[in-house]
Amino acid sequence: MKSVAINEHGGVDKLTFQDVPEPSVFRDEVLVKVKACGVNHLDIWVREGLPGIKIPFPHILGCEVSGEVYKVGEGIKDVNIGDKVLIAPGISCGRCYQCLSGNDNMCISYDIMGLRCNGGYAEFAKAPRVNIIPLPEGLDFDGAAAIPLVFLTAWHMLITRARLSAGEDVLILGAGSGIGTAAIQVSKLCGARVIAAAGTDEKLEKAKKLGADETINYKKSDFEREVKKLTNSKGVEVVFEHIGPDTWAQSIRSLSKRGRLVICGATSGPKVEIDLRYFFTRQLSIFGSYMGTKAELLDLLKLFGEKKLKPVIDRKFPLKEAGEAHQFMMDRKQFGKLVLNP
Repeated sequence: MKSVAINEHGGVDKLTFQDVPEPSVFRDEVLVKVKACGVNHLDIWVREGLPGIKIPFPHILGCEVSGEVYKVGEGIKDVNIGDKVLIAPGISCGRCYQCLSGNDNMCISYDIMGLRCNGGYAEFAKAPRVNIIPLPEGLDFDGAAAIPLVFLTAWHMLITRARLSAGEDVLILGAGSGIGTAAIQVSKLCGARVIAAAGTDEKLEKAKKLGADETINYKKSDFEREVKKLTNSKGVEVVFEHIGPDTWAQSIRSLSKRGRLVICGATSGPKVEIDLRYFFTRQLSIFGSYMGTKAELLDLLKLFGEKKLKPVIDRKFPLKEAGEAHQFMMDRKQFGKLVLNP
């Protein structure tokens, strides 16, 4: 089958359009003919190489996959050839304590499509039956590929971890990213006041149309100072962080007393500093967040079916142009998601 794979870690030039064997399907697995695959920062990090994570080559990236069922394992009776589906990106064992407690994103052997196992930058992708979810009515393949990772992560961060409430102020950093556009919508659904921060006025105009109440261009002004102006010096109850050291200190200082910072990534690096005195005297909280559960994804998809949430797609690329898509994301040009079509 055709795929975009890496044979070694490195730059965009390591993405190779090549033939690889079609995946074999075991008893409890489903093979999906890929119609669309979302592009994520995770793909870039895996391509470049993550410390402590070894993968066999060639390796196929891509964690947000939608398509049609092509083959099913002999033990599967409730999925049919031709079904339109998306793949839940989190792979868990289903047997450990965390899985049995409903916290499958905390599974001892947790994996993500395209991280250690092959993903969706290909004609076909396989996944366990439990990860196969029917497309909600009214959602096409491209829209479905713009949902699973970013909306699930934003939901878990804001609803499950930070417990964002109606009437609270929330600062969304990187508001033009895929996860940023998801966070704006989830926050508005909660009834929160959204302050969106991005690096261009064009992105901020789009964030306004998506539901942001206030916007900050962090390349033109200090976002901490602007947050204080917009909140009468109070600060925000929640900061939605996924950038890291480039924004960390300002993010902490943008919090109100008893504010909560929730973080899911480290785009600008893994190490930050904290002034503990400021931290404990203001009684601040930091919540780490990683993906979300399959149950949360099912709840989310109902909201798409009810038109309360919507996928945001900047542009689509043919699969063989995955390198261009990676570069486009690295240059921070997009508003919303980038999608590959095999």
